Amino acid sequence: MDAHHDNHHHIENDSQFAGLTVNNGVAQPPSVNPYLKARRRRPLPSAGELVEGILRGDVTMLSRAVTMVESLSPEHQTIAQEVIEKCLPHSGNSRRIGITGVPGAGKSTSIDEFGLHVLKDGGRLAVLAIDPSSERTKGSILGDKTRMERLSVNPHAFIRPSPSAGSLGGVARKTRETIVLCEAAGYNNIFVETVGVGQSETAVHSMVDFFLLIQLAGTGDELQGIKRGIMEMADGIVINKADGDNVDRARLAQAQFRSALQLFPPSPSGWSPDVLCYSGYYAIGIAEVWDMIDRYFDYVKANGYFERKRNEQARYWMYETIDEQLRRNFYTRPDIEAMLSDKEARVLANRQSSFTAARDILDHYYSAL
Repeated sequence: MDAHHDNHHHIENDSQFAGLTVNNGVAQPPSVNPYLKARRRRPLPSAGELVEGILRGDVTMLSRAVTMVESLSPEHQTIAQEVIEKCLPHSGNSRRIGITGVPGAGKSTSIDEFGLHVLKDGGRLAVLAIDPSSERTKGSILGDKTRMERLSVNPHAFIRPSPSAGSLGGVARKTRETIVLCEAAGYNNIFVETVGVGQSETAVHSMVDFFLLIQLAGTGDELQGIKRGIMEMADGIVINKADGDNVDRARLAQAQFRSALQLFPPSPSGWSPDVLCYSGYYAIGIAEVWDMIDRYFDYVKANGYFERKRNEQARYWMYETIDEQLRRNFYTRPDIEAMLSDKEARVLANRQSSFTAARDILDHYYSAL
């Protein structure tokens, strides 16, 4: 074979092309990753292993248990419910604080600051999120870990974004179950974050002891900026970004909120919500916000409201879970699905009334039970 046509010989290296050298190519590695065979799916941990890990404060085991709580797989759900049941006696010993505010109110920066303040006293903190918007967009409008820069690297903080598990009821129930696991793992402060839109505040209110509303000043008509219902739920209102040339506007907003709160009926706890100004960015006034929260807990524990509210919440979630399971059982049955589309077509074509169509479907459902 002519040397010039040899695969390993480059004509450019010939003496007539002096000064130009081309090296031989690198032998191509095989395209299949040689380590792939070695990787196997991790076996599912048993409920006992998970509980033992959680009670030990093992973050990996806690994360795996929370993932099972959020999973839709029946196998995972069975393990998750057993874990929750066994963790229940070890839960309940934390302060559960709900935090809400319109998008852009600076929740993530504030949570970062509040969280560091809590951890200074040697506590542990779990930050959970309820975000119903993530179901529609498959993305979240809540501040992710990236905006809680210091908390996300703190070994005493556990941050978990919202489970995008369908309906708000489903997301909320899973978050409530996650609270139980976090408390059993030794987290004595729980922050539940939500964005101030839609119905998610009501869900958060039903699982926390103290509800904090973060507001902004200088955005136009302050009182229109947030729905009255959320203000009525708040145990404390804090006005963020009270710094620089915004301080006067924040003070004015504080006065407006305080006078507006006078018009609301007294809260069931007997506590009068306060309005404070602070700056999350410059960490001004954080201690005062926390003092207000301390005063609230002392007040409701002394008058018995704390225990009463927790009992009401436990009862509420029992009924919520029944409602959700019944709905799921009903709507996921193939015969019901087929019947629903048929009846819907009849109703839309004015061949049957909505009420008789609903009765037919329910009669069929009950007869098949």
